[in-house]
Amino acid sequence: METGEDYSDTDLHGQHWDQRHFTACDFTEADLRGLTTAGCTFTDCDFTRADLGESAHRSTAFRSCKFDRATLTDTEFVGCTLIGSTFVDCRFLPITLRDSDLTLVSLTAAALRKSTLTGLRFREANLMDADLRDTDLREADLTGARLTGTKLTGADLRGARVDANGLVQATLRGARVDLDTAIAFAVAHGLDIG
Repeated sequence: METGEDYSDTDLHGQHWDQRHFTACDFTEADLRGLTTAGCTFTDCDFTRADLGESAHRSTAFRSCKFDRATLTDTEFVGCTLIGSTFVDCRFLPITLRDSDLTLVSLTAAALRKSTLTGLRFREANLMDADLRDTDLREADLTGARLTGTKLTGADLRGARVDANGLVQATLRGARVDLDTAIAFAVAHGLDIG
């Protein structure tokens, strides 16, 4: 386990890390392009202005980490947990997120248009003002997510779980929904069904 280590402005390009554990480590402005991780954990780590482009992460945990102006283009997170992490002004597209848990994540104003976010867990996530237009969110769990100003225009929400507050707060024009969500949307907007 590595605790409090300073990797800021370090070239770690193309490395492979397996079962490594980092706590309160500083990766500010580190070159992490092409990094691959498997079964690693990062807790309370700082990735401010780090370049994680073309990196791939499998079964890795990023818990309460800070990604401020980080580059995440062509990055893959598969079977990962990003619980409680904060993303501010990051470059995402294109990005791959599969079978991952983004509970309590802050993605305020994140630009994720046309991304595939199928089946992800966004429970109680902060998605305020995020651009999720034309995004595939089928089977995603958005329970308790803050969606004020979130753009979900044209998004596919079939099978997604969205509570009444989210259905009122987000912009949903042209979104694809299943019958249950359509009824919940109508009820959330004050319609009397039946």
